Amino acid sequence: MLASPDTATLSSGDITTDRPGSPPGDLAVWIFIVAELLVFAVFFISYAVARTHDVALFDAMQRTLDRNAGAANTLLLVTSSWCVARAVAAVERGRATQSARWLLGGLACGAGFLVVKASEYAAKFAAGISLSTNNFYMFYLSLTFFHFMHVILGMVVLGVLWHGVRRGRYRPGAMSGLESGAAYWHMVDLVWLVLFPLIYVVH
Repeated sequence: MLASPDTATLSSGDITTDRPGSPPGDLAVWIFIVAELLVFAVFFISYAVARTHDVALFDAMQRTLDRNAGAANTLLLVTSSWCVARAVAAVERGRATQSARWLLGGLACGAGFLVVKASEYAAKFAAGISLSTNNFYMFYLSLTFFHFMHVILGMVVLGVLWHGVRRGRYRPGAMSGLESGAAYWHMVDLVWLVLFPLIYVVH
């Protein structure tokens, strides 16, 4: 279920977010986010079930992964989410220029994630590893690549937000598009915070 949040929502600047009891941003985007989280949850549960049937294989294959790269990517995504949160807060204070800079920081961290992950893939493919190598690598490549594509989509969203902030599209009282895009990026980060320990660490 890899699809972009409604671009109209991301680009609109005339929707207020002062709805008591409702999440920040557009409700349709939150429904989309929940649907995406459910898809990832199915993948995670499938991985956990498969692991119980061959614990020795999964433990042995986990040790072939680069945990340092995984930890670096965790730091990059957490930092990126922090930058995006700061960007939203900056617009709330009427500081659009500062917000645009924070969004660029978030984009830079996202790009760093892609570079690190691509280098991991390159090393595995060079070693002859593929989806058919074994069950562990089937899940590892499928799950991490699915997330990888979400990072790319999230960076497109951040790029749209950056452009909108620079054009003055978002301001206090008209934050729905910015908050919706930020929520999507935080979802991408959250998924990695589950995926990293599950695939790289937990025995």
